[in-house]
Amino acid sequence: MPSADASPLAGNACPRDYTVPMNGQPHDTALILVDVQPDFMPGGPLACHEGDAIVPGIDALLRARRYRHVVATQDWHPRGHVSFAANHPGKAPFAQITLHGQPQTLWPVHCVAGTPGAALHAAIDWSPLDLVVRKGTDAAVDSYSAFRENHGPDGARPPTGLAGWLRERGVAEVHVCGLARDVCVLWTVQDALALGFRARMLWALTRPVTPETDEATRAALSGCV
Repeated sequence: MPSADASPLAGNACPRDYTVPMNGQPHDTALILVDVQPDFMPGGPLACHEGDAIVPGIDALLRARRYRHVVATQDWHPRGHVSFAANHPGKAPFAQITLHGQPQTLWPVHCVAGTPGAALHAAIDWSPLDLVVRKGTDAAVDSYSAFRENHGPDGARPPTGLAGWLRERGVAEVHVCGLARDVCVLWTVQDALALGFRARMLWALTRPVTPETDEATRAALSGCV
């Protein structure tokens, strides 16, 4: 299976593997939970490898109330989304095209707005959430990162507003987990760093689309403290 499109800071250093923190986090640290949705679980149309394995740990982390600020992202696509292979006659899922001058993976139809597969996972207690960022709502632009959409027709990556929301609350560091490790989680960590936040990936609470990408993901995350 091909790897996902080039990440926003390809070649730049990002944090190494971090374990789940054992104690309450400082008030300037936020937790970002990326796309923990049924369509990315085994049996879903875009299943991540062992994606359901992270659900108990994420539920336990939220119930522990270790973070003052908790954000979740939610893929929320229109059915005609440009990233769906079904909307490109003759193209199969995971085929590569060029979109707005950038490499684009074509995905199976997933997380269509309002469908059960797009809901936040029902086995997790989401009551600590402060904010849900719905991404991928523009039919013409894909959106991996919690902070910025992918490149649009004008070459820019429009912000989601999350960075401003965090700064207004004095957040300086983010811990990121969820799905998929090699795509949306990675882009979120790298965008956080590019925007001036300290960032950590909670590796044990992420899973990739395919484990074949783990070596490349670790290489992208190496060398940061």
